[in-house]
Order: sequence, then structure tokens, then C-alpha cells
Amino acid sequence: MNADALFAIMKTRRSVRKYTDRPVPEAILQRLLKAAQWGPSAHNRQPWRWAVLTTADRRASLAAAMGARFRADLEADGLPLDKVERMVVRSYQRISTAPAVIVLFLSMADMDRYPDPGRQEAERVMAIQSVALAAQNLLLLAHAEGLGVCWMCAPLFCPDVVRAELDLPDDWEAQGLLTVGYPAEERVSERAVLEAKLRWY
Repeated sequence: MNADALFAIMKTRRSVRKYTDRPVPEAILQRLLKAAQWGPSAHNRQPWRWAVLTTADRRASLAAAMGARFRADLEADGLPLDKVERMVVRSYQRISTAPAVIVLFLSMADMDRYPDPGRQEAERVMAIQSVALAAQNLLLLAHAEGLGVCWMCAPLFCPDVVRAELDLPDDWEAQGLLTVGYPAEERVSERAVLEAKLRWY
């Protein structure tokens, strides 16, 4: 692939929230995860972890568990109950109806340890960045494969729920959730003028 073709993939990738019923072949999901593992990572420790949900009952049970926490949080915020219901149902549908879901986690198990909180926090940020960089590899290859993906941050608000529902080790910290499928919509997105967010020195 030449640079222009790669740049075209980057420019045309979009967050897709509606999918056809066509299942995503396991071989393609494996390929996406292999692309992710070639992302750069701090100290090459590869702190990412992945949970892949391809069965409808697993997606539905995770969506329901996360939805229960989401509902409780929204009600505690004092939102009108009809608005709470709409938001919870929308989140549930996005997760449960996607042909595949990939949940992103980080683990600090192999990262460096420091005696002071400042450096330890920096190490944690490095791990978070590593997971995000790996996920970008996945997103780009998914688009090149004709798939749509949407990153949902919802697991950040209920990492304990996600870990318990999927019966994962304590060091797996949820960072996000990717819904994956063949697009049933076309999305248009704009970007700000580069010069508005840039300084040359």
C-alpha cells in the first residue's frame, strides 16, 4: 500500500453506529486484533487486553449489566425518567445489536512501578496511551476490511460491572468498547481547520 492509499483510509474512516445483520467472520476479528498488537506501547510492555463478544446472549447480558449502572447514575443525576429510559435503551441497543463487540482493557501488571505518585500516574497514562494506539491500528484495518466500528467510552463509568460480567482478572481495567459490523449507514464527518490547532516553532 502506498502513502496516498493509507491516508485515504485514515480520512474516510468514520464512527459507524448502525450495522447490517451480516456476522463478522472470526478470521477477520482475529486479523483486527493482530493488527492492534503491532501498535506502539510504552517500554514495549503491550498493556492491552481484549474481550471479544460474538454471541447475542453475551452482548445482551453485558449491555443489560452496564445499562443498570447507567440508569442508576442518570437517576442519581436527577434526569427526568423518560429521558433516562431513552438514553439507557439507546445504549443497550447499540451494544446488543452489533454483530461483534470488542472491549478494550489495560493491565498495569507488566508496567514499571515507582515510589512516588507523580511518576506512577505518568506510567498509567503511558499504558492508557498504548491501548489507544493499539486500538487505532484496529480501527484503520477494520475500515480497510469494509467494516464499521464505533468506540464507546461507557465501560470507563462502570469498569467493575464489566469485569464482573465477563469474569475477568482484577488487573483488567476497562477502557472502552468497540461495536463492530458491516455498515448500514454512511456517515459524514468534518475536521477543524488544522491551523486553528497548530503551532509551528
